[in-house]
Amino acid sequence: MKLNIVPARTGLVWVKLGIKTFARQPLAMSGLFFMFMAMLSVASLLPFIGMALALALLPAATLGLMAATQEATKGKFPMPSILVSAFRAGQQRLRAMMVLGAIYAAGILALMGVSALIDGGQFASLYLVGGKITEEVVMQDRFQLAMWVAMALYLPLSLLFWHAPALVHWHGISPVKSLFFSFVACYKNFGAFTVFGLAWSGVFVLAVVFVALMASLLGNPMLATVAMFPVVLVILAMFFTSIYFSFRDSFSPAPDDMAADKP
Repeated sequence: MKLNIVPARTGLVWVKLGIKTFARQPLAMSGLFFMFMAMLSVASLLPFIGMALALALLPAATLGLMAATQEATKGKFPMPSILVSAFRAGQQRLRAMMVLGAIYAAGILALMGVSALIDGGQFASLYLVGGKITEEVVMQDRFQLAMWVAMALYLPLSLLFWHAPALVHWHGISPVKSLFFSFVACYKNFGAFTVFGLAWSGVFVLAVVFVALMASLLGNPMLATVAMFPVVLVILAMFFTSIYFSFRDSFSPAPDDMAADKP
């Protein structure tokens, strides 16, 4: 395994490939993403351990979407069973993925604990349990500070786990080493990932503006509210589709089961 240093413009290529690949298999990729969300939502409903379990399943579920994207690049229709690819790769890699999931859940809960020290747990409760968001709560200085602190702490955590599930699954790297290699890869390709993030932010903003404009032209403001939810879900599905390409281009040579023709 070798780390590739890619130019900053590659981040835009990842976005284009994510959208293009999604467009090749829109029903499959959107359906798998909805199943991905449903699986995590159902897990979170379990008493006592639900939220921790959902967080622990996130790396494995993300790997499933990456595997689905890999199938789509080969011109194949990804079946629903591909979402559990992480649990069908042998006992050793299954244990490694479970360890990775446990570390991720612990990391999220830890940063939420830090935010709770700031605002008494309001932001953490809203994030982990859910509830009604009121203007009074959001405008509180302590709530806003807790939110920004949590977001700042989540950035390095996300870099640690960005490539980790794929490294564990496709390259057989141990969980701790996969976190290290993932962070290094994101750091070395910081320009590409910055462009990647900015491009997806731009896609989201353009989608919001487009929906609002269409609602305005049709004279139906409620249309924007109704249409925005499915639009956001489709954009998120495209985003998760593009993650595979950031991994594929950041590491080489790829093992045989990672090899796929570029779209």
